[in-house]
Amino acid sequence: MKAAIYKGVRDVVIQQIPDPVLDNNDVIIRNLVSGICGSDIAAYNHGGEKVLIFKDSEFGHEMVSEVIEVGSNVSDINVGDRVYPYPTFAKGDMMRAATVGGFSEKILIPNAQLNHNLYKVSDKISNKTAAMIEPFTVGFFGAKQASPQPGQTAVVFGSGMIGVAAAFGLRTRGVEKVLIVDISDYRLNLLKQFDFEVCNSFNENLGDKLAEYFGMKTEIFGDKADVDIFIDAVGIEQIPQQFQQFGKIGAKFVVIGIHHTPRSIDLQQITIRSQLIIGSAGYEDVDYVLEFMEKTPYKLDNLVTHEYKLDGFEAAIADAANSSAGLKVVINY
Repeated sequence: MKAAIYKGVRDVVIQQIPDPVLDNNDVIIRNLVSGICGSDIAAYNHGGEKVLIFKDSEFGHEMVSEVIEVGSNVSDINVGDRVYPYPTFAKGDMMRAATVGGFSEKILIPNAQLNHNLYKVSDKISNKTAAMIEPFTVGFFGAKQASPQPGQTAVVFGSGMIGVAAAFGLRTRGVEKVLIVDISDYRLNLLKQFDFEVCNSFNENLGDKLAEYFGMKTEIFGDKADVDIFIDAVGIEQIPQQFQQFGKIGAKFVVIGIHHTPRSIDLQQITIRSQLIIGSAGYEDVDYVLEFMEKTPYKLDNLVTHEYKLDGFEAAIADAANSSAGLKVVINY
């Protein structure tokens, strides 16, 4: 079979490797559409060790696939089923979560179990949308970490897939007033079709935008924008600073984006404002995301801005890294 093999910084080789071999408890799947994740981009541009993508390995972990072989001891999974491989358990090794094989034509799923390492995907969900299940489970979990309540308000920093998924996740929990902040006009304009309010913080004054969209709340320490939840889906220094600048009493700050260096936080202000800082590094329940994708009135396929064949992988990952001209890039088999 054909596979993209990670060799190092800016070095991925498309080559033939042996087909997987089925055992009685296993399933072999054929990839249909696979998404390029931010961790794949980081490995390609800067090195893979920190994101557990190592030299000479297969990689990729956002995909929708079709079952093509089923071991004799496997029940409830059949040839022809369309499935989502759950990255944490797909290879039976949590250290393989980033190297499941989304950029390979076929994948062996050892000890296959329905609703554990494989989830069936409804015919109501397209292949392109299903290839985004993984980032949606990450973003939805970030939204869930904030314990949002109907009628609350939120700001999401970042218009990449995780930020977009977090915004949708907030909406499923009753937070209708969501502002997405970024500096990519391309992405922000794209997101308007999903009825999100947007702000380009490079061209617009963020404080003025927050006041205009959410209104102001008078507090003992001065007026603040009436925002309940701030979500960081980027991981840059300015965002914690902006939370401390604009966050009202009781506001929550959920961090999904990876910060690669320590940040300074004024803990006295966190204390006297009774604010919460919450980390988020997990997955929402897959069935919750599948139900959302089945029922949403929005055409999630439109989040996919570029499609490539596997042989065009290097061009695909370059587009995936270019936030000014794309959003989600996929490999379509």
